[in-house]
Amino acid sequence: MLPARISSATTVAATCGAALFGATLAAIVAQTPAAFAQATTQSCKPLGDATRLDHALTHTALKLRRGEPLKIVAIGSSSTAGAGASAPSASYPSRLEAELRTRFPNVQITVINRGINGERANDMLARFEEDVIGQHPDLVIWQVGSNSVLHDDPLEPHTLRIQEGVTRAKEIGADIVLMNPQFAPKIITKHDADGMVRLIDSAAKAANVGVFHRFSVMRHWKQSDGMEFSAFLSPDELHMNDWSYACIAKLLAGSIVEAATRPAATAHALPPY
Repeated sequence: MLPARISSATTVAATCGAALFGATLAAIVAQTPAAFAQATTQSCKPLGDATRLDHALTHTALKLRRGEPLKIVAIGSSSTAGAGASAPSASYPSRLEAELRTRFPNVQITVINRGINGERANDMLARFEEDVIGQHPDLVIWQVGSNSVLHDDPLEPHTLRIQEGVTRAKEIGADIVLMNPQFAPKIITKHDADGMVRLIDSAAKAANVGVFHRFSVMRHWKQSDGMEFSAFLSPDELHMNDWSYACIAKLLAGSIVEAATRPAATAHALPPY
């Protein structure tokens, strides 16, 4: 009987130890999301000119003022498609639709995701007719530049490509907003990362359209808010995660609403990122 009692005592001790460890672990886990949520909530705030669009969105404003359906096309590469997100519903276009619907519950708002992994500006232009123009959008959000930086492509052709895309969107009366690359290790270690950001700014200024300065927003998270890359990027150190997609969508929604509700005369030129 003695071995049985020893075995029983050992089992009880092991069970108590496991329970204590489990309770301790649960307490730690319970605290971590709250602390993380507090830190990230503090970081997900508008950043002045970085999140203020240079030009009023007049066509979008008209639709919202009339309460008519608003259609937005988000075209881009993997960070538009939602690479790194836990589900398609966590991509920035999906979150943007939810944010805008919250702000305008009586308006039918649709955000169409036309992101394709790995694409560059010329790839997107090749499908502009079908994926953008053919959708008859009121607003086009064009995320561009990331893959060209990753592949060390020459910067020069991008100005003409961006101008072509902007012109085609304007021809159907749509507003357009450009979105620059993400601030991530695999982007910022490339020698032309800053050059691409400046090029997109210059192209937008020449075309009289606004830029959502994602690069500056994410750089602020890292350098000013002290967030680790792992807090807002997926493990590949390139793509965003659920939190950063949601935050970018929230900030972009605020930018769109502000640009669609302010008098056009108050628009001002943004300084370089």
